[in-house]
Amino acid sequence: MEQKPLPFDQKKLDGISENTIVIHHDKLYAGYVAKVNEISEKLVELRKSGTAKGNATYSELRALKDAETFTTNGVYLHEWYFDVLGGDGNIANAPELSKAITEKWGSVENTIKYMSECAMAARGWSVLCWDTKVGKIKHYNSDAHNQGGVWGCLPIIVLDVYEHAYFIDHGSDKASYIAAFWENLNWSKAEELYLKAREVKL
Repeated sequence: MEQKPLPFDQKKLDGISENTIVIHHDKLYAGYVAKVNEISEKLVELRKSGTAKGNATYSELRALKDAETFTTNGVYLHEWYFDVLGGDGNIANAPELSKAITEKWGSVENTIKYMSECAMAARGWSVLCWDTKVGKIKHYNSDAHNQGGVWGCLPIIVLDVYEHAYFIDHGSDKASYIAAFWENLNWSKAEELYLKAREVKL
């Protein structure tokens, strides 16, 4: 797995500093990429050695498989988060997504308010997604990378609400960071992700 570059100019966000983005992308996210590769190599070595033993209480295999999902989701969720940053917050750039969320929650404003409250209630991630099982827009919270997500759902808007995402700039004022996220949202990218995701129905 390779680290992806930021898809926006880190100096041009409002309310989210370049320092925060540099630490977030170049250290934290990069660290997850490195760990995914390390864990993958260890799993290959363990399998080839013929010593892989499964034990649900504890085993090296269990620990590596648990870490595998945590780190892989850590990479993917951060990539989706960075993908939708760097915009001007203009919902007009997402006509189809705007229509879908308005049909579900009454208006774009209601959706942003609801997702913001969900984000305040989350310890890790707040995710607007396309649920391929029901063919609808849904929202889920996640307190850890590998907890709270729903299989069969494709992320569209991913909001990182771990403290590392906002504490440098906003201290404990999580709400002001969430407001800044919406101001910097790239609705064009969210629209692109939505249009791709809604084609998938299982």
